[in-house]
Amino acid sequence: MALSVSVATGAYGVSFGALAVAAGLDVWQAMVLSLLMYTGGSQFAFVGALAGGGLPATGAAMLVGLRNAVYVMQVNSWFHPLWAQRILMAHFTTDESTAVAAAQPDQRLRRLGFWVTGAGVFALWNAMTLVGALLGNLLGDPKAWGLDGAALAAFCGLLWPRLVARDAVATAIAAAAVTVVLVPVFPAGLPILAAVVVGGGATLLQRRRTARRDQSSRDEGAR
Repeated sequence: MALSVSVATGAYGVSFGALAVAAGLDVWQAMVLSLLMYTGGSQFAFVGALAGGGLPATGAAMLVGLRNAVYVMQVNSWFHPLWAQRILMAHFTTDESTAVAAAQPDQRLRRLGFWVTGAGVFALWNAMTLVGALLGNLLGDPKAWGLDGAALAAFCGLLWPRLVARDAVATAIAAAAVTVVLVPVFPAGLPILAAVVVGGGATLLQRRRTARRDQSSRDEGAR
């Protein structure tokens, strides 16, 4: 799973490399963005700002990147990393590494899934950024190769097996509905954050309801 997700997501780095050079960046500048910024949505938004989007696109890049802060908190609660590990773990925390880790049944596989996916996506994203930046227009439109849908398909493949409980399905539908409604109205990034808020709020309510139910069961058993 981790390797297939890494390949599907990393391949789309070709698109970023080509677009970055088309927006006026040198090859080394595109590579620095992928090595250090390393958050696909924000990188595309940043390139959009360079291509003429200006301040709104820059703000969108920041908003899109904010979702990683939510992921980092979840990853930290899973692994409780040492300070020396936190820098690398934070850099490797993406949609894909978090999703693969969350899909694992135990702590050992969760840790393995996170690191393999994190390192795999990072390596392939940067390698494909270089390919896209060097070849540029020779590649044509990346959408014609289906690369724009590869990462989405991989992410949906991770999500689908987890939609077995009624609460999980309801949460996913609510988050998706909020995103669809807000995308035409708000800048890029805000719909994603709104979906995170909806999903997080629904999960919190579910946990509280479960805790109350468990407490009621214990109280009845003590009588």
